[in-house]
Amino acid sequence: MGTAVLYITFVFFTLIYVKKSAGEFSTEDCASLGFIKANLLCSSCDQLKDFSLDQLVNHCKECCHNDDSAPNEKKYARAILEVCTCKFPSYPQIQAFVKSDRPAKFPNLQIKYVRGLDPIIKLLDKDGIVRDTVAIEKWNTDSVEEFLNTHLEKEEDEDRSYLKTNQI
Repeated sequence: MGTAVLYITFVFFTLIYVKKSAGEFSTEDCASLGFIKANLLCSSCDQLKDFSLDQLVNHCKECCHNDDSAPNEKKYARAILEVCTCKFPSYPQIQAFVKSDRPAKFPNLQIKYVRGLDPIIKLLDKDGIVRDTVAIEKWNTDSVEEFLNTHLEKEEDEDRSYLKTNQI
């Protein structure tokens, strides 16, 4: 039992060091603390105090998403929707989105089939580094499209790209 306590203490101090050097906890850091960053709302962190878990609140706050929609949502250069076709029967709304013409509206969206994976969207920066991961198993087709419209950078206008292709 003493070894487990030492290990947990080591993990906390390691994450604090990572936090100070990197600026925020990664998805993996949060998972090692027992938090699922993609699904964690900050209002849930405040409830930890009700269970005498005050020592976890600060770490929870580093892994959570604000409950209210901020008017200036963070934008990402690319997104990858990862899903397993064998799970389509369990997620008919995700299947409907993937098989529709909706993904074509997002040239910076890639559909990737990963065996056995529940549907997620990975959001990447301009350098191709995954900056956030969002679980979408309970979403419908409209929710996926709205999320992508909100969080993906827009491609150039058709007029501008037309002009660009005709440059001499």
